[in-house]
Amino acid sequence: MIRKLHLLFLLFLHQLFLSTLLCSAFSRDQAQVFIVYMGEHRGTATAQEIHGHHLSLLLSVKESEEKARQSILYSYRNSINGFAALLTEEEAASIAELKEVIFVFSGQGRSSLHTTRSWEFIGKEENPSGSQMDWLTEKAAFGKDVIVGMLDSGIWPESKSFVDEGMGPVPKRWKGICEEGDAFSSSQCNRKVIGARFYLRGTKPLRTAKHVVRVPIGEGPRRPRHPHRLDSRRPQRQPRVLPGRLRRRDGCRRCATRASRRVQGVLAHPRAQPKHRKHMLQCGHARGHRRRHRGRRRRAEHLHRSERCPTIVLGRLNSHRDAPCGQAGIVSICSAGNSGPDASTVVNLEPWVITVAASSIDRAFDAPITLGNAIVIQGQTVTPYKLKKNKQYSLIYAGDAEVAGTPKNVSGQCLPNSLAKDKVKGKVVLCLRGVGLRVEKGVEVKRAGGAAIILGNGLSSGDEIPVDAHVLPASAVSSHNVVAILSYIWSTVNPTASIGRATTVVGVSPAPSVTAFSSRGPNRLEPNLLKPDITAPGLNILAAWSEASSPTKLEEDHRHVRYNLLSGTSMSCPHVSATAALLKSVYPRWSSAAIRSALMTTASVSNNQGRPLIDASGGLAGPMAIGSGHLRPVHASDPGLVYEASYEDYLLFVCASTGTQMDPSFPCSNNPPRPSDLNYPSVTVTVPSNGTVTVWRSVSDVGGGSAKYVVSIVDPPGVAVEVQPKALLFTTIGETIRFRITITALKGNNRRKMGYETGSLTWSDGVHYVRSPIVVKLN
Repeated sequence: MIRKLHLLFLLFLHQLFLSTLLCSAFSRDQAQVFIVYMGEHRGTATAQEIHGHHLSLLLSVKESEEKARQSILYSYRNSINGFAALLTEEEAASIAELKEVIFVFSGQGRSSLHTTRSWEFIGKEENPSGSQMDWLTEKAAFGKDVIVGMLDSGIWPESKSFVDEGMGPVPKRWKGICEEGDAFSSSQCNRKVIGARFYLRGTKPLRTAKHVVRVPIGEGPRRPRHPHRLDSRRPQRQPRVLPGRLRRRDGCRRCATRASRRVQGVLAHPRAQPKHRKHMLQCGHARGHRRRHRGRRRRAEHLHRSERCPTIVLGRLNSHRDAPCGQAGIVSICSAGNSGPDASTVVNLEPWVITVAASSIDRAFDAPITLGNAIVIQGQTVTPYKLKKNKQYSLIYAGDAEVAGTPKNVSGQCLPNSLAKDKVKGKVVLCLRGVGLRVEKGVEVKRAGGAAIILGNGLSSGDEIPVDAHVLPASAVSSHNVVAILSYIWSTVNPTASIGRATTVVGVSPAPSVTAFSSRGPNRLEPNLLKPDITAPGLNILAAWSEASSPTKLEEDHRHVRYNLLSGTSMSCPHVSATAALLKSVYPRWSSAAIRSALMTTASVSNNQGRPLIDASGGLAGPMAIGSGHLRPVHASDPGLVYEASYEDYLLFVCASTGTQMDPSFPCSNNPPRPSDLNYPSVTVTVPSNGTVTVWRSVSDVGGGSAKYVVSIVDPPGVAVEVQPKALLFTTIGETIRFRITITALKGNNRRKMGYETGSLTWSDGVHYVRSPIVVKLN
């Protein structure tokens, strides 16, 4: 029974952090974290009464009251009704059978984090002078007093990006606290960072030689810079490896991208001084429910999470429930994941969440490589280390310099201890990306005595070059340049190369392009909902960095920086979050669905050359990669029309998609609307061969009253799309008009089975262009 419930929930709440793999590591008799969801609270029960009821459920499977109290981790007593507890699979299965319990599912595991010029680039994409971006930020009062909840791995409060100079008092509606933890005092909150919480229960202790520490939340299998060692001589630079320490290195960069202050000479949008308020909640899983739960109670109006979001998102759904008359629910924004370019890798698949992909900007950090035959290969780097000027160094391919026994399937990838010192010493080494961290490949070259590293892309990464602060001179090159360098090495008796000084170049084209790492659709859980929703800058983004960590986060690297360049959907997500906060400031009565619609329907599908967006390999980037397109904040502030959706609409969507009743007070009907009929700003349908599918949408006027919108259609190949009516006449602001979309697979269409075709429909009054992608799965 519990597996069935788990799979149902999995079908809608995106793979719950590889729960199948994690659960297999536990025996049925070993207690692990399970989350029990019981829907909404009813009546006027006090917090103590709710907690007591949760304990009574545990008593039905535990031997004593004491064991029941010891097993419960969190009681969710605000936006949702449920609890997290340590249970065996048998106990969890028994609780799942109780009538008042809707879901029970595993809560074991850890989140994986999905991790300047970008804002200026976005502004220039909308207007060559970039002045309109200033207009939006000024109109929004720089997001003054909008409260943003950041669900992340921590923050470095000393960063100048988080100073509160010029900010007024904390809004009276804020009810949260600034919780103290190791190396974090309440005095480090201010009028910018107004609150902070961390959650430990459910983490798994890890014992080391000197200390009992806990597995760092959100970290993959990486080595900490210092192996859990405290240095009393430099207490301000302790490695923040404990989840109880809010001063974490990763979260700092996302906070800074999302809502940092101007820092002279560092940030690239010098005229903007964001005045959003931030509330930090540190990462977790069972803890994640608690954070969202409290974030809503403390009245965060905007929820940002740059993670895979494997935890429950009921709090995000329920944030829409109490929004009167379609007004302010919490705007939930999550990253799409970094598992691209493979299909069906996108995560955060709920319709009430804005899911953000990653794309490039028009900046490069050119570090030219001059080969011995005088051919110049353009690479990129941000390492401060340099080779001697005008000196040619011997050049070798890592695959030709490996120790005996190196597996052939990882040859050339400069994995730890794979290079032979006698073959590498003093040379420039060409290493290939693939297995292992990029920066660790540089560490291996340095260990073997190499002079520099050239890091080459594989075919899947194409022209996309994420730059790194390597520990030695370096330059990274595209996949086609790897071929050129290898051809030179293998055709020359004594190949040589030099790496020139790095320079920053702006105005690079084509830009933006979708990154190879950005996760792609289709939506593997509900094929009739397009994900991701939108793309934004996520490649080589400058942001604040924790001084407790080196720029590479490797133990061999002892450098400290205040700002760092990072890539990932963790960096694109904050751009959309910041834009949503500005929209919330300009239009405080807009619903989260309206904000999502404004962002999506005004997104661009063209690059700075006026051509369609492409991906890192040079191919066209369709909706499976970019959703509706690339973020345009100014256009989003005046969308003309919006697609609205309510809490009840989402419940009906879940009913139709999974047959599951998410809210006990809202039973599923016998014939709920199909998932494709959710009033979403994109259209995704499955059409049988030579068949026809009809879906419905409605739009509301937010553009200024009397207006006539006319539809234009780009038919997907092999498909005919008809919209009725073809014109929409609005007389008042807020008026809503419904329209029908009929999609027909043409006879004789020989498209491959199970293929996806894409087109679009656009409503325009001559000023506004409200575009929705159409994705058709042909069966």
